[in-house]
Amino acid sequence: MDEGGMLSANELPDRDALLRMTNGFQVSQAIHVAATLGIADLLADGPKSADELAEAAGAHAPTLYRLLRALVSVGVFAEGDDGRFGLTPLAEYLRSDVPGSLRAWAMQIGQTYFWTSWGHLLHGVRTGEPAFPKVYGTTAWEYRAARPEEGAVFNAAMTDLAAGVAETVAQSYDFSGIEVLVDVGGGEGALLAEILTANPGLRGVLFDQAHVVAAARALSERPDVADHCELVGGSFFEGVPEGADAYLLKSVIHDWDDGEAIEILRKCRAAMGSAGRLLVVEPIIRPGNDPNPAKFMDLNMLVMLGGRERTADDFERLYAEAGFRLTGVFPTRSHFSVIEGAPV
Repeated sequence: MDEGGMLSANELPDRDALLRMTNGFQVSQAIHVAATLGIADLLADGPKSADELAEAAGAHAPTLYRLLRALVSVGVFAEGDDGRFGLTPLAEYLRSDVPGSLRAWAMQIGQTYFWTSWGHLLHGVRTGEPAFPKVYGTTAWEYRAARPEEGAVFNAAMTDLAAGVAETVAQSYDFSGIEVLVDVGGGEGALLAEILTANPGLRGVLFDQAHVVAAARALSERPDVADHCELVGGSFFEGVPEGADAYLLKSVIHDWDDGEAIEILRKCRAAMGSAGRLLVVEPIIRPGNDPNPAKFMDLNMLVMLGGRERTADDFERLYAEAGFRLTGVFPTRSHFSVIEGAPV
């Protein structure tokens, strides 16, 4: 049985299991709506009726009840005998104020442009090309830059996802011996902040587009971090800050095809000395057919950006073409690994 008291997919008859997977988009859209309305935050202080929630969230009460009833059936919320709704362990992660929150990501995956692009997955599979430019005539980066509200949702989602793995990355790799670390494409600084907190002797440089680092509250509002961290704006296709001991790229390389990925890595190689370290933090597609989130994230990269998730052999090849040798793969408790390289 799953957390909602329902049969899990591997306990269902084959046809029913496939039907549940086929209809999975319905669950993700319902979660998206609940996240956008902030339902879990409204339930943080205790159960409420659909009428109370609708008034606070600006929703139509009878229809909100229908949404919550559906989400209760898959374990996201709970309904008491009195008809009031409350949080479940799953719903806790839709709160915006809990460690590991997925609220911003749930808001992101239901954005119209995201949803529409996935609707053109067939185009990507037939052509090998990303769907997003076909649909919108521009890149996802340019699209969001022209729409600050949607860009803000995306940045919040990336920050939440980074925060969810930051601690395990900081604990799974030995950063001792590194004096200066540049976080290339580091977003709003959630991962770098965690690493600096765990390694107080380390100096960090957060490097991303200027408008992104301007919102790096995770660093600028933390005195224990801000005094040994510098924020630098720029483009990693033009160059990265020079002279650091290590260059960290989390969830950057998978955004790009091989040619662009190699170009980014070469910019890091040009900026570092002969004793530097390259640390790419991404999922690895491992051999075999066991469940692996990276395999569906790989399709997301195809649809949205034309990027891809990679195997360890893929990284070894990219590193070699960019002037590195792969020196180690360090798994974390999350599905991310730290893929270490050294200059050649």
